[in-house]
Amino acid sequence: MDLFDQMLLFIISLVANLLSALAGGGAGLLQLPALLFLGLPFGTALATHKVASVFLGLGATTRHLKSSTFDWQFSLFILVAGLPGVVFGASIILQVDERLAQGLLGLLTFSLGVYSWFSPKMGQVHSVQNRTMMGYFIGGGILFLIGALNGSLTSGTGLFVTLWLVRWFGLDYKSAVAYTLILVGVFWNGFGALTLGVLGSIQWNWLPVLIFGSLIGGYLGAHFAIIKGNALIKRSFELLTISVGISLILKAVI
Repeated sequence: MDLFDQMLLFIISLVANLLSALAGGGAGLLQLPALLFLGLPFGTALATHKVASVFLGLGATTRHLKSSTFDWQFSLFILVAGLPGVVFGASIILQVDERLAQGLLGLLTFSLGVYSWFSPKMGQVHSVQNRTMMGYFIGGGILFLIGALNGSLTSGTGLFVTLWLVRWFGLDYKSAVAYTLILVGVFWNGFGALTLGVLGSIQWNWLPVLIFGSLIGGYLGAHFAIIKGNALIKRSFELLTISVGISLILKAVI
């Protein structure tokens, strides 16, 4: 890449990861299409984006760990439930019809944003629920499915985790975003990047710019989320899910 392309990619990465850290997912809305636009094939762009997204998680983690209290047993549950799905999804993505998958994912993502928009009280108060054996079984099964989406189609799947933690387990948006950015951003994306890297290829010489933008954007987004609280996070989540959904649907049909 020439200097202009590097600057463009840095700005896109910074903005995408800032919004993602604020809303709890969605960095792929801008970052993945930018990699495709600049000439990378889909498999390589996806793997490269996955690696950069790990640093979004690291940047956000640096900020969230200063002010958030985590239930580490619950964190382990999210990892155990989701990671097998991530590896499964990443291992089959190259055999899936990309346009059909993106269209269906877009419809689901759009629906999540609309659902949250019309549930004004959802995620504003932390109220633990469904921590029974059956609650964990159902919750873990959905996390496995979201993990499979995360491993295969990167745009917006962190948003699914955020909403599921709010809706099923009763977290407020601020707490749910923190869990998503740390566990999905670092571990789910890390395993997805590793799987895609083994099966495909990564554009290593593009990564320094992407990593720099991811780290700064992740930290700044987490900082604004902590300062502004649940109301701003919820609205950001809704706007980003609706935007991601429309973007994926348009890519699938055009």
